[in-house]
Amino acid sequence: MRTLRFTAVASDVKLGEDVVLNEFMNLYGCEIGDGSKIGTFVEVQKGARVGRRCKVSSHTFICEGVTLEDEVFVGHGVTFVNDRYPRATANGGHLQTEADWASFPHWCSAAPPSARGRPFSAA
Repeated sequence: MRTLRFTAVASDVKLGEDVVLNEFMNLYGCEIGDGSKIGTFVEVQKGARVGRRCKVSSHTFICEGVTLEDEVFVGHGVTFVNDRYPRATANGGHLQTEADWASFPHWCSAAPPSARGRPFSAA
């Protein structure tokens, strides 16, 4: 693998065979499937899974709870959100922490909705 500048890939990331990574990215606690390509300025958080032969374009944020099934294309500048009521502070005015919210799962499939039996995003 070539040397990537300004790229953080944590030791707990599971990378499949023939994964293509680009510079200026941040991966931690996630799984990237065989043959997938991750673009520049991408962050993939803990608990997220990118399937096999996926293409994640630049300036994309994939948060905890997101699963991209095999052969999914994610366009430029896509941001997934895993909080139904995002805000900076919790009741009482203190800054929110992980204890103040519950993540909900998202699934993205390359198959049309009728073929996969569930909507684009499911809670």
